[in-house]
Amino acid sequence: MNTATKLSGFALGLAAVFAGAYGIGHVAGPAAPAAETRHDTTDTDHGAAGHGDESAGDARLPGGLLVSERGYTLQPVTAPAGEFAFRITGPDGAPVTRYDVAHDRRMHLIVARRDLSGFRHVHPELAADGTWRVASPLAGPGVWRAFADFTPTGGEPLTLGVDVTVPGPLAARPLPAPATTATVDGYTVTLTGTPEPGRTSRLTLTVSRSGRPVTDLQPYLGAYGHLVALRQGDLAYLHVHPEGTPDDGRTPAGPAVTFAAEVPSAGAYRLYLDFRHGDAVHTAEFTVLAGAQPAPAPTTAPIPDAGHGTPGHGHS
Repeated sequence: MNTATKLSGFALGLAAVFAGAYGIGHVAGPAAPAAETRHDTTDTDHGAAGHGDESAGDARLPGGLLVSERGYTLQPVTAPAGEFAFRITGPDGAPVTRYDVAHDRRMHLIVARRDLSGFRHVHPELAADGTWRVASPLAGPGVWRAFADFTPTGGEPLTLGVDVTVPGPLAARPLPAPATTATVDGYTVTLTGTPEPGRTSRLTLTVSRSGRPVTDLQPYLGAYGHLVALRQGDLAYLHVHPEGTPDDGRTPAGPAVTFAAEVPSAGAYRLYLDFRHGDAVHTAEFTVLAGAQPAPAPTTAPIPDAGHGTPGHGHS
């Protein structure tokens, strides 16, 4: 990313619809904007990962909807071309430099284009001054949502999000239709199970290659699979972990990896499964529908000409 890259805050237009639906955690208050960045913060709660300080009367939001929470703020910074950089500032306003290891990494950076046509999960490196740097995962023009998933030492797990705009022409792509199979790099992944809003659902993803079950998946981030779910529209972030642990003597290395997932509301979600096999990480993508879907809006019948306007012009 170069200095021409524009950074924009995320408008929580849909957040009110889902307030109280899911997650815990408290927003610490307004945050000073970073250079070229506008941060919108709201005094509401968050926490798809099940973390936070719960207090009576607080609204609740899934992860990634807020750029600032409990005094911690995600601040993208100017970086050389081809690089993405950001800092996390703490309650004292200074860059955070100490993080706990969670799922084999101190920082998970997930980016997704707002139309959900692009997705990357990378692990930046921390500099002494508290700046995280990584080769830019923003693959082409568009508005991207960047999620920083981390645990500050002495604090609770957090997922903060901010919009990043990469200039250039972009044709928005429709969300792919719901499906129970996906192919990637010669692998076929089959999804069993349907997420149900407000309750824990079991989602099983089964990996095969050339028609044969893959029974030697390799551990990736401390598990045989890593699943992220993003809600269409506001990109509410759900980081879901699988059942079992590699090498525990009970968890098979495939072909099936089962996750316990809880989505906060009805709607369309995009699932991204990272799995490792053949010493490479592969990402299978699915669209799923949770809960009852709204009926299509009725078509308004034309009103006969009442002496004005274009024939066939309807009025609502």
